This record gives sequence, C-alpha cells and structure tokens, in this order.
Amino acid sequence: MSSPPFGGSNEMPAVFPDWSPYPDLDSAARAYLRDPDVALEALFGVLRGASVLCFTLERFVNEVNGVWQEVVVCDGSRLVLWHGEDVAPGDGPAGSMTSSLRVVPLSTVTEVGCRRRLTRTPNGQARVDSIDVYLLLSSVDDAVPPPGVGEDEGRAPLRHDALRFGKTIDDGGAGQIARLEEFSRVVASLVGRPTL
Repeated sequence: MSSPPFGGSNEMPAVFPDWSPYPDLDSAARAYLRDPDVALEALFGVLRGASVLCFTLERFVNEVNGVWQEVVVCDGSRLVLWHGEDVAPGDGPAGSMTSSLRVVPLSTVTEVGCRRRLTRTPNGQARVDSIDVYLLLSSVDDAVPPPGVGEDEGRAPLRHDALRFGKTIDDGGAGQIARLEEFSRVVASLVGRPTL
C-alpha cells in the first residue's frame, strides 16, 4: 500500500492500516503514517543508531487541520517524540504541514500510569477494549492565566507536564492496544533506574 506524498491529496481513508504487526519502527511508520519519510528522517537524525526498545504511533484526521500524526520512541534513556500536523487552511500554502521533534530524558519521567477498560465476552472472558497511558514529567506545564486575569490577580495552578496516549478497539484495534500496553510496560521498567 502506498500513501500519498507530502502535499498530496487531503482525502484520507477513515480507517488507517494497522501498524501493530510490524516489529520495527521503519516498517510500522511506512504502513501507518501519511508522511513516514518526514517522520523517520527527524527521528533517526536524533536516534543516530541508538536501539529502539519500543514505540507507539498515532494518526487521525480532524476537521480543521486535516492529518495529525505522532510517533513516540524509547531508546532506553530518552523518549523521542515526532509530531506532524497539516497547517490549517489560510495559515500557509495548500499542502503545508508542521514537523516537530521533542526529546524527553527518561530521568524526567516521574510516573507511568496505564488504565485498561475490560469488557466481558458472552462466555465470560475479560477483553481489553481500551487503554489510556500517561507519563508524568518533572517539568511544569506552561499554562497561562485565563483571559482577563492579570498576573498579580491569580495564576493558573501549577501542573506537571504529561504525555498521554490512548487506543480503543474502534481506534486502533486489539493489536495497537497491546502494543501501547507493551510501550507503557517497557517505559515503566526503565523509570527510576540509572541510565547509561
């Protein structure tokens, strides 16, 4: 299956190919992302040969900007996040997108949480039908006071920055739920340990 090149048609299928069967980042990204070359160039430019211990991918189409894509990679000492998003109409030439990269040292992850929603099949077996994962960071979210509130009148409460990921049976399927759970377990196993 081929995906439209960058700047190609904005008509995207409602259901994306499943990336969960692909064990390596390159194959999974090429199967799932619209712009895998942009993402992989940015990610591998930072990874520079480091082993990819785990990763998760996300993609959806929103009504304002078009395609939103995300890749999160853990190499044992860092989380490397790539985010690509179509530019809203009127904010740039047709087919424009943003590509951003963020590197988060694992030493800044203070907590890993994973919540699974289970349902029962007719024969009574439990089945995971959604998963939500969060990684709480030691950095503070740079929230701004609401409009009309001056700096001296009151500040927004300080909140730690967090990375949040989710998959459901309808959005990703059982394979992507399992891969996101695997991602959370690998990251959780590394948090709090000395990094090399």
